[in-house]
Amino acid sequence: MQQKLQNKRNLVSEVFDKVYDKYDLMNNLMSLGIHKSWKRQLVYSMNPGKNKKLIDVACGTGDVAELFIEATNNELKVQCVDPNKKMISLGKKKLKNYKNISWRVASAENLPFNDSQFDYYTISFGLRNTKDLNKTLSEAFRVLKKGGRFFCLEFSKINNDYLDIFYRNYSKLIPAIGELIVGDKKPYEYLVQSIKEFVNQDELIELMKENKFKKCEYVNLNGGIVALHSGWKI
Repeated sequence: MQQKLQNKRNLVSEVFDKVYDKYDLMNNLMSLGIHKSWKRQLVYSMNPGKNKKLIDVACGTGDVAELFIEATNNELKVQCVDPNKKMISLGKKKLKNYKNISWRVASAENLPFNDSQFDYYTISFGLRNTKDLNKTLSEAFRVLKKGGRFFCLEFSKINNDYLDIFYRNYSKLIPAIGELIVGDKKPYEYLVQSIKEFVNQDELIELMKENKFKKCEYVNLNGGIVALHSGWKI
């Protein structure tokens, strides 16, 4: 499934080139300041065991990797992947003391890894920035081991009318705030629009099933501002 907005020439790469050094702040703005708690919920849901390996795609500056490492007493390995070189560079500096985190520049649609390499696959606030949802999900399935699990944390569709009205009005302010922070409102206009155009919770479940994932499910967080989807490679 192609995403029209993300397929505009160089749009996504240009957006993140402009805001990479404000990426964590950007997540705070878009999530009303609670993105770290959502990511902790993601790691908690994984319940990682011994000798397991995680691939974190669209990793940004490595928030999920850091939480995963801390939750597993710095014993397990994480492969961080992001298409933006500047973001990877910032993540390396931020997490330079973690020796069991590896970094690669690559897109979610074309992962440079062999089949069946990882026990867990996570993508947090990155799936909506990919150009092709089916190709991204197919790649996720390919690199997971049999018995591996896919997790997606993403802005979704709010199921409470009052909260929806509040969040829509709040979203209108984000480009103006972004202009104050980075001197350009266009990246933030893209981010707001990408959330608006992204598939809903049930549509993403169907796409996961189409790409061979089993026992697919999701849970809404904070009324559906964000949804945590998961599925198994069986």
